[in-house]
Amino acid sequence: MNWNMVHNTLINTSFLLLLINLITVWTTIAFPKFIWLKVFNKWQVIAVNVLLSIALGSRWLIHGYFPLSNLYESLIFLTWCLTFTQILINKQIKSQLVGAISVPIEVFIVAFASLSLPQEMQKASPLVPALHSNWLIMHVTVMILSYAFLLIGSLLSILFLLITRGQAVKLQGSSTGYIIDNSQISNAPWSSSYNNQVEISKQQLSQKPYSKINLLESLDNLSYRTIGLGFPLLTIGIISGAVWANEAWGSYWSWDPKETWALITWLIFASYLHSRLTKSWQGKKPAILASLGFFIVWICYLGVNFLGQGLHSYGWVS
Repeated sequence: MNWNMVHNTLINTSFLLLLINLITVWTTIAFPKFIWLKVFNKWQVIAVNVLLSIALGSRWLIHGYFPLSNLYESLIFLTWCLTFTQILINKQIKSQLVGAISVPIEVFIVAFASLSLPQEMQKASPLVPALHSNWLIMHVTVMILSYAFLLIGSLLSILFLLITRGQAVKLQGSSTGYIIDNSQISNAPWSSSYNNQVEISKQQLSQKPYSKINLLESLDNLSYRTIGLGFPLLTIGIISGAVWANEAWGSYWSWDPKETWALITWLIFASYLHSRLTKSWQGKKPAILASLGFFIVWICYLGVNFLGQGLHSYGWVS
């Protein structure tokens, strides 16, 4: 059996399903009455995750190590993590927003890995001596899974900023309601006696489930919870990487470019969570910080490797 052909078929089928899912998920947003499409979207994502699991698992069995030896394998695993995160979040909420923002990223990643990378880079290569360790699974998989959570959480914050562009919106988290600028609701049925600000109680919001403020509340909370899941994983990944580095290179921390940007990523999202927990920032300010984290994660994940510098440059881009 030609395992390379089987692997390519699995990846190409996953790409096709993601492309179809990209169309159908935006269709359900434009036409929310198509309930059957929402169920179809859910099973499409599950099918993609299963296909990628088979592709990665077969590669693992054939070559005898977890498939994270090069950029191609890492991108495929990142796509698996993104679909896995999407499935987990979809179990908690009945919304197509997560798919609408994550599926385009997944399509781009699979297309880049399959079509842009040379065939030589897509082939499995023997592990370098430093990677012959059980820490490979512990460190790298946890780091990439944390990237998936952080990327989706950051994308939700970017969506929050796009919806509130040019508008003064201040969410008050766990307080009794939300305060927004009066100009934003001057035409709304509940605006009346307030001059500059209007407080909308949660009871009123529950009676208007499709209101813009309710949407903003959902995006803000979902972004916070998703990043809250990714941050502990990032912390565990950095700690396990330090232990592995001490075993492989004799030092827990060497200020390698990858390590430095991992620390910057950790500080960005630690600041975001600190601002949310202390309630010193609400609404747009933490969303801007999380949006910045989206680009920082990509620099940490890919940017450093494209430079080809540091101890983490092997197996990626020469």
